[in-house]
Amino acid sequence: MADPQVGTPADPSHDTAVGTTGPGRGRVGGRHRAPEAPEPTAVPVKRRRKVPVWVFIAPSMIVLAVIILYPLGRAVWMSLYGDGRTLDPETGLFVTGGFVGIENYTRWITQTCGTATGAIPCPPGTLGSQFWESVGNTFFFAVVTVSLETVIGLGMALVMAKSFRGRGLLRASVLVPWAIPTAVTAKLWFFIFANDGVANKLLGTDILWTADPWPARFAIIVADVWKTAPFMALLILAGLQMIPSDVYEAAKVDGANAWQRFKMITLPLVKPALMVAILFRTMDALRMYDLPAIMMGSNPATSTISVLVVDQMRQGVNSASALSTITFLIIFAVAFVLVRFLGANAVSTQEKQRKGDIA
Repeated sequence: MADPQVGTPADPSHDTAVGTTGPGRGRVGGRHRAPEAPEPTAVPVKRRRKVPVWVFIAPSMIVLAVIILYPLGRAVWMSLYGDGRTLDPETGLFVTGGFVGIENYTRWITQTCGTATGAIPCPPGTLGSQFWESVGNTFFFAVVTVSLETVIGLGMALVMAKSFRGRGLLRASVLVPWAIPTAVTAKLWFFIFANDGVANKLLGTDILWTADPWPARFAIIVADVWKTAPFMALLILAGLQMIPSDVYEAAKVDGANAWQRFKMITLPLVKPALMVAILFRTMDALRMYDLPAIMMGSNPATSTISVLVVDQMRQGVNSASALSTITFLIIFAVAFVLVRFLGANAVSTQEKQRKGDIA
């Protein structure tokens, strides 16, 4: 009789079978299976309510319409009506005002004055005869003052951008002329250029600075440059501080001298800020009023378009509205040329420089 086998291993198929009933149920390879994760339940997403874009910009557009579009539209509407008394051919009576269309504009441009019987060339000395002279004075002051202020302001900005002891005090003192009110500046320079003022004492001359045409223009240019050059320096200084110092250090390593660094690095990189400063200052110079009006009074040799507008308002607001509209169109045209053709758009210029399209 054979002995029973001792230690014979049990058939593993009984313990590892999947799907069997009994104590081995739920095992795989001798281990318990992890319970299956429940199916995720879809959570309903709350849809956000979309707000139109115009809702956010509407308040700003309303404010701009009130403070800009309405006065401009009102001025254009008033410019289409007359100020003087004209003879009505149907009734034979003199009437005041009335719709005249673009007659106010044509009279300014052609320098003709209206009378009861028609239009005649404006006599010398009248406001109507000073239109083109005032336009010439305005552009002359704008070109000369902006050019001088740009050169002087760039030089001041280059000095203030350097690191030295007392730089903060220098920056604060430079801005003092710009901070002084223009009316105070005009009176200050009026006394300097008086017949017995400081200018004649220092130069040893007897120049009539407030009477002779060219000395009077020169006096206004000096006063305007003294006051506004710090403003140009402040704007240009902001552009200079955006230039990385590593660029200058690399140029020095390459052997570039001071002039080459200024020409090849400073000018191209400061161009956006420089053009914006020129744009702002040019628009400001084209509407110059307080300096020539306070320093020179009603001197036709220094009269600008803005001075002519204010003088005309005392005689007729409708004709003055036409002149102010012409002034707006001139400034708008100059600003468009600067932005469109001379690169005064700082954002576009910086974007092109970043892409390498321009130097």
